[in-house]
Amino acid sequence: MLTQGSAKYVAEIQRIVVHEYYNAYTFDYDIALLQLKKPWPSSLSPLVQPICLPPTSHTVMESHHCWVTGWGYKSEEKVLPTVLQKAEVSILTQTQCKKSYGPVTSRMLCAGVPSGERDACRQGDSGGPLTCQTPGKGRWFLIGIVSWGSGCGRPNLPGVYTRVTKFISWIYSHIS
Repeated sequence: MLTQGSAKYVAEIQRIVVHEYYNAYTFDYDIALLQLKKPWPSSLSPLVQPICLPPTSHTVMESHHCWVTGWGYKSEEKVLPTVLQKAEVSILTQTQCKKSYGPVTSRMLCAGVPSGERDACRQGDSGGPLTCQTPGKGRWFLIGIVSWGSGCGRPNLPGVYTRVTKFISWIYSHIS
């Protein structure tokens, strides 16, 4: 769905698996899986493509292009968009992330821009993808899941994401 209210298909959910260690106060282990009742129809193939899960050893370099997409607020003024939003962001080091927030676990990563102009907004974007493309128009990988942050688009306060590489074995244990 690119424009709100124009979904080509609505999927029924059979099961939701929330990580057993999820902590609602710290947002550690902030990941869940949704199992659909039936597969996506093949007619949606031109519109919906799978994304690669990264290997646990996968690292993102500055040469990777990373994007966050979602339907969340465009600013702290709480204006909801009618068209799916996307923003190119950079992955920060864990040291930079901890400088902004302090208690950030190894299962979290930060992404954004220093000015704060491009960011996910927890209100509406939570659970959405942070995807990165390997250099040279390579494969796209799901690197993060929008989790939390301080406000929306504030300078030096990047978005905090669930680090997908830390959950690969957990994901496979629930989908095989």
